[in-house]
Amino acid sequence: MSTEATEPSVIARIDGRVGRILLNRPRQLNALDLDMIRGMQKALDAWHSLPSVHAVVIEGAGGKAFCAGGDIRAIRAQAVAGETALVEAFFAEEYALNATIAAYPKPYIALIDGICMGGGIGVSVYGQMRVTTADSLFAMPETAIALFPDVGATYMLPRLPGALGMYLALTGARLKGADAVHAGIATHLVAKADVAALNAALASDGAAAVAAFAQALPPFSLAGQRAAIDHCFGADSVTEIVARLEADGSDWAKDSLRMMREVSPSSVVWSFAAVRRGAAMTLGDALAAELKLTRTTTQHPDFAEGVRAMLVDKDRQPKWQPARIEDVDPAVIAAILA
Repeated sequence: MSTEATEPSVIARIDGRVGRILLNRPRQLNALDLDMIRGMQKALDAWHSLPSVHAVVIEGAGGKAFCAGGDIRAIRAQAVAGETALVEAFFAEEYALNATIAAYPKPYIALIDGICMGGGIGVSVYGQMRVTTADSLFAMPETAIALFPDVGATYMLPRLPGALGMYLALTGARLKGADAVHAGIATHLVAKADVAALNAALASDGAAAVAAFAQALPPFSLAGQRAAIDHCFGADSVTEIVARLEADGSDWAKDSLRMMREVSPSSVVWSFAAVRRGAAMTLGDALAAELKLTRTTTQHPDFAEGVRAMLVDKDRQPKWQPARIEDVDPAVIAAILA
């Protein structure tokens, strides 16, 4: 019998020199709900000025995921039911947690083994160390559910090398662990077999233990596409990105265009605008702008439809309104972003 229902969804404890946070919803791939966000915030507040806690270590239970993101199914249900206060509370407290991590005065170390997407990136990327195994999977797949790269990603993504951030934002492309280090989303690569030993060393030695376990990186798998990514996704509009991908004609360009065509056209356009403006913002300003943007995007019909198709019915056949990037009304997008 599973004990998940009877165990807390966040387990926080002190172990030697570190405070440990375990995301403990393995059946849901450790997707964040409001109780988990509040549990993490409570632990970080408690350890903030505690001299015996030298660092914080966060990891996910179950062996499949660090954190697959926010519990978007629950948010969709609340949005459809008109429970806007609950939707607002989730995003407001999640983004406040992201800000807490970014400003935390002690080393914050994420041990990432498995899926790390969306909100999972939000509770890891602002820490000083993001330690990943080779088979971990990183992505910001929000355009597939007609949201936008949030949890501060409108600030983080434009600060990745070249136009990598815009490429990841609009396509939802996935990066394996070593590539996430190359991109700057993770900081260290370790062997999966060494994670337990590293965990023990962190308790005794603190953050300094990471260096002894870090592996040399293999080549970046996107190295051959970097110039094309920068050219195509560095364009000044979504329509120009599409035109440059069509002109490129390579398998990579065709695949990137296919991914952009499959997700919400409206979401592609407002995500492009949000990431572009985030390049000139502080993290705090970006989080505030994102919170405002959640109020309009979660009311767009594509959000309910995207979550239905990807996470509820799982038929992966969303009916977007409108159906093509070329048919997105700039006035509608401007109103959503206002």
